[in-house]
Amino acid sequence: MSTQTGPALDTPARGQAFVPGPKGLPLLGNLPRFAKNPLAFFELLRGHGDMVRWRFGRNRCVFLADPDRIGELLTETEGTFDQPSLGVAFRAVMGNGIIVARGRDWRRKRSLVQPSVRPRQVKSYAATMAAAAVELADSWSDGQRVDIKREMAALTQKIAVRTIFGVDSPADSEAMGRAMDVAQLEIGKEFAGIGALLPDWVPTPGRARIRKAAAVIDAEVGRVVARHRDGESERPDLLSRLLTAVDESGTRLSDEEIRDETVTLYIGGHETTSSTLVWAWYLLSRNPRVRAALTEELDGVLGDREPGFDDYARLPYAQTVVKETLRLYPTIWLITGVAKEGARLGGLPVPEGTRVWTSQWATHRDARWFPEPEEFRPERWDEEKGEEIAEYAWFPFGGGPRVCIGTRFAMVEAVLILAVLARRFDLDVDPGEIGPVPSLTLQPDRDVLATLRAR
Repeated sequence: MSTQTGPALDTPARGQAFVPGPKGLPLLGNLPRFAKNPLAFFELLRGHGDMVRWRFGRNRCVFLADPDRIGELLTETEGTFDQPSLGVAFRAVMGNGIIVARGRDWRRKRSLVQPSVRPRQVKSYAATMAAAAVELADSWSDGQRVDIKREMAALTQKIAVRTIFGVDSPADSEAMGRAMDVAQLEIGKEFAGIGALLPDWVPTPGRARIRKAAAVIDAEVGRVVARHRDGESERPDLLSRLLTAVDESGTRLSDEEIRDETVTLYIGGHETTSSTLVWAWYLLSRNPRVRAALTEELDGVLGDREPGFDDYARLPYAQTVVKETLRLYPTIWLITGVAKEGARLGGLPVPEGTRVWTSQWATHRDARWFPEPEEFRPERWDEEKGEEIAEYAWFPFGGGPRVCIGTRFAMVEAVLILAVLARRFDLDVDPGEIGPVPSLTLQPDRDVLATLRAR
């Protein structure tokens, strides 16, 4: 990031104004406070106003808390706002995949990747999702003690490798899982720490660890890609579709691009859903009324059978449980953009190069948009009786042209897994509060242990 100069961000218009945030330190700005607790810092900024000036190091930033302004940022990305550089650790893992790419390169990659996760394709993956969940349920027993983080991670990893790679595991799924754990941790550390201000060439222990983890990920993905290239030409998995996809000029994705998009899909189908499910079990365990309403729907719709894709639409309450979980514990907790020339927010000019931030965590817990925001209340999402929720007050998958292409996949996966497991078991999570840790995704700060109660 570079230090910005330009017009002040404090000219009121349309009843809006950029307001000053907390005073920072020389050179470091608000970085120390942000690094200590990013989620609390965003809530602090929200308390200052809806468009708040602050500094990340010496760099000029704006934080958005109002859904209308958030919508402007999201819908204008690729227009008057650009993707920022997300750090050495993030790039080492994600490469230049669809999340990172910009402009024409992003549009090309999106056109090649999106067909793999369209509704028709997601329907074909639903049976795999449900079957893997049934295998896990069959392995559980009444009274058994489980680590939910470990169980959900193993389950969603199995689903990810079956749907993406078409096999039961990558060359070494345990090595892949360990590397992904290191990646999550180091990306979070670098993003919220002094590493975010260091030039790319500066060596640090964290950067050494992330490069080692990325090398493991590269090797495992490379082995599976090689097997696909040497195998059958017609396969139903995501990787095979990526290998055969061609753009308007008839060009296919390169080996490096295949690697980047495969890792992106793997993280989207594994890490994010796993985290969402852990938080869902935690919330259900602490809200018996919601758990009872969920199991009543499952009993009424499914009876003694396992769910399939068509049941997704028949399980509206299960969908609201997932939506409310994503409100309280959004897997992706931060979105940023960089102002281009001519950028505006609320009708006001934003100097080119200004870093614009918004946080799902802070907006989803704002009482103006969600009454009693700390309450786990899936009914607020009921289409007929629920609350009127402003557009972009809830944006766990982003929005605008760069909305997550795996949204449908993630929602169907989470609902079907909940349906399979909650129909058979109640999960009683051990007492005690569990806090969120903002890394690559929003993770619990400790193991989530539970006792299984067969229904």
